Amino acid sequence: MTGRIASAPNRNSAWTAALFEEWERAGLAHVCISPGSRSAPLAIAAAASSIPRSTHLDERSAAFFALGLAKATRQPVALVCTSGTAAANYAPAVVEAHYARVPLLVLTADRPPELREWGAGQTIDQHGLYGSHVRWFAEAPLPEATPDGLRHARSLAVRALDVARGAPPGPVHLNLPFRDPLDPRPVASDVPSDLERRDPLAAAGRAHVPYARVRRGATAPSPDDVASLAERMRASERGVVLCGPQDHTPDDVAAIADLARRLGWPLLAEATSQLRAGPHTDDAIVVTTAHALSADADFAASHRPDFVLRFGAAPTTKTVAQWLAADPPDELVVVDPGALWHDADHLVSEWHDAATAAFCAALVRRLGSDASPTPWLAAFARAERTARAAIDARLGDDEALLEPHVVRELAAGLSPESTLYVSSSMPIRDLDAFWPAASVGPRVLCNRGANGIDGMVSSALGAATAGPTVLFTGDVALLHDVSGLLAVKRSGAPLVIVVLDNDGGGIFSMLPVAVFGESAAFTEHFTTPHGHDLNALCSGIGLANTRVGSWPHFRAALKDATARCVPHVLVIPTDAEASISLRREITAAVGAALAEDAR
Repeated sequence: MTGRIASAPNRNSAWTAALFEEWERAGLAHVCISPGSRSAPLAIAAAASSIPRSTHLDERSAAFFALGLAKATRQPVALVCTSGTAAANYAPAVVEAHYARVPLLVLTADRPPELREWGAGQTIDQHGLYGSHVRWFAEAPLPEATPDGLRHARSLAVRALDVARGAPPGPVHLNLPFRDPLDPRPVASDVPSDLERRDPLAAAGRAHVPYARVRRGATAPSPDDVASLAERMRASERGVVLCGPQDHTPDDVAAIADLARRLGWPLLAEATSQLRAGPHTDDAIVVTTAHALSADADFAASHRPDFVLRFGAAPTTKTVAQWLAADPPDELVVVDPGALWHDADHLVSEWHDAATAAFCAALVRRLGSDASPTPWLAAFARAERTARAAIDARLGDDEALLEPHVVRELAAGLSPESTLYVSSSMPIRDLDAFWPAASVGPRVLCNRGANGIDGMVSSALGAATAGPTVLFTGDVALLHDVSGLLAVKRSGAPLVIVVLDNDGGGIFSMLPVAVFGESAAFTEHFTTPHGHDLNALCSGIGLANTRVGSWPHFRAALKDATARCVPHVLVIPTDAEASISLRREITAAVGAALAEDAR
């Protein structure tokens, strides 16, 4: 790669080439580029590198695409845009990446200082544009192809990527001003002819390795902390392991399950924790019905834990959070690499900024042999069987196209090799409520950093770039990201979209505002019926689509769409009110079954 910088036609070309040369060597996974003039030096340098790249017409969609791809690959993805409001369109995805700990490298081109606040076109204040929602912000200097300038470019590149990958990972924003020329025209004396001789390190970097390297080891708890924790856990008679939304790796999953077995504690696993699928489900007590158990007043009162060990974010399901807050456990210990203080109820007694697998392994070694079976563990195992049987019985033979049924169909129809991307609002709540445990299952991703419904199609498309993906979403979230549908058509990526069409925001009917009805303009401003024909919308874009007429029809269509690995939208027309009634019936059925079992 020697010579790329020294032969650059001008200082902008040389400086941006140094940036991308370092990102290439440091393993940047992908670059998402939106068209623009001021960002031309960055786009041209990206095209000259070997880093995979894609072009996106809409910056908002591009940012969520990058978010989904970074989630799926667990590697940093870069965004490149021009100056002005183009950069502002990145903001929702940057916020989500900040709270969800997703490594993004946000590269916003800018006007030079002398053109800012002087009425120049496409110019806004981009300094610190994303506020506190980035791990690091840096305003780059105007490019110089001097030894000092190029060494700074290389250091800036590796530092930005390292911070994005750091503990915790997250978005990094570099604001990059450029003067003309923005194209690669030669400018005499811009790049010193003797650059390679004068400073080979500035001209070529460090051959095939990044200019600077940061080495991080897994963070394990101290021996004293391990000893103290193990002693307190062994003394607890009513402990639970709670796993909230988190893309836990297979190693993390195995380590958490091993620790739960060693403790003899039930493992309350959300569907988005990755703990509901795996070999551990054969011998650990994995509780998938915590939403229903905690909603039952008698069970919640008689099964108050005195020690909660939590991995991942706080629970999605409100009833679980309320169960813990109503009569708080003596100890709530959270393992949180990066310690971001996810504790809205302010109950946490101890934080451990430690790598999950290393933390669990240290405790397992200290605890020694498995705990003996206890009535506490047996009670959760029995309650799980009872609640799951009641749920399955109520969903068993009902052929109505209602929303809770979709989860059952997806659980049965998705390949373990696929990724399920689930939208916020009702889909993620139904997934948590009804997704069963199994020895194998798909990886489940979601945008639960800021919990918004925006950018869902684009996020799933980013994940589909890394492998076959199914998006489970509602109609409002789909319509919120129509530009994402356009990107799906352009990409041809293997994304199947399963959309619940209940003509509006069904989740609001489950909130307290619903009882005020039209006195609170409930239909107009909350359920907001859209009246759109989603199949016609998809056909107009050119996306293959199917309107589902029955569950056998859905099974066949899902199987066909996922087998062909091409974009396809499956629209399931559902009745929001009937779906709400079914959820309430299921909760009542679980309560009745628990009461009968207790007699």
